[in-house]
Amino acid sequence: AMITELFKQLAINKPALKVHVAAVFIANEENSTALGVGVDELAARGMIEKLKSGPVYWVDSADKQPCLGTAGMVAWQLRASGKLFHSGLPHQAINPMELAMEAVTNMQHRFYKDFPPHEKEKAYGFVTCSTMKPTQWSYPGGGINQIPAEATVCGDMRLTPFYSADDAIAKLKGYVNDINRDIEALPTRGPVSKYNLPDQGLKGRLELEILGAACSGIACSIDSVGNKLICEATEEVLGECKPYSLTGSLPLVKELQDQGFDLQIVGFGLMKTYHAKNEFGLLSDFESGFRILSRIIHKCSDRY
Repeated sequence: AMITELFKQLAINKPALKVHVAAVFIANEENSTALGVGVDELAARGMIEKLKSGPVYWVDSADKQPCLGTAGMVAWQLRASGKLFHSGLPHQAINPMELAMEAVTNMQHRFYKDFPPHEKEKAYGFVTCSTMKPTQWSYPGGGINQIPAEATVCGDMRLTPFYSADDAIAKLKGYVNDINRDIEALPTRGPVSKYNLPDQGLKGRLELEILGAACSGIACSIDSVGNKLICEATEEVLGECKPYSLTGSLPLVKELQDQGFDLQIVGFGLMKTYHAKNEFGLLSDFESGFRILSRIIHKCSDRY
């Protein structure tokens, strides 16, 4: 609505601009089941090629300040297989829950050694470094006095844009392979906990699956015309410019940057209500956004 009102006012007032102003209303940003539509398809067909001649502002962040960077995201699933048995005889079981807990602990320790805080994160104002953590847990069900046969943990890796998602995926797979090769080296939970029952020819096992396609992070250019214009306009309207970066993820932005677009990110909703049950924004913030974008247009016109 804010962008529509901006173009409505451009049409009504007809300012004498030396540049063209275009808006792309995005379809299919996050729905991978319907292909061939959206900004990625427009780019593939060369229909937004002309936008490379000036800055491009991706209006999909929050809090009115320029967003300099977002994280890549890799979703993963770890399935632990053990042996089902009565919980009163735990020495006859392989507890997949304990196996999964210790495996994730091992994987996290190795991840944070391989992907420590990067020296460029401070310059971009990232609120956190790269992370790898569990977010979901499931098992097939059963009695509380029963050790299950399997358990599944799901989670994600959030990678600041100075690290490669492909490298992180390869590392994660390597961690799991190493554990499976010597599963008895993994710490156990108590004196009767074990991941190997040699008299029964059974060993616990881990299976890692990467869920969906990885999303790449972006570090917007902080030396480009687009960044200079949005910082100037933001300071003039709000009285200050405080760019930030965060490890949330935006699809498509890195791909557009790699194709040669001077892509900058901004948004005028409220971060504190992201994905809330009653998500909302403030009209006053959208008014500020209208003024910031208007100033960018005029500054861009004056520059050229």
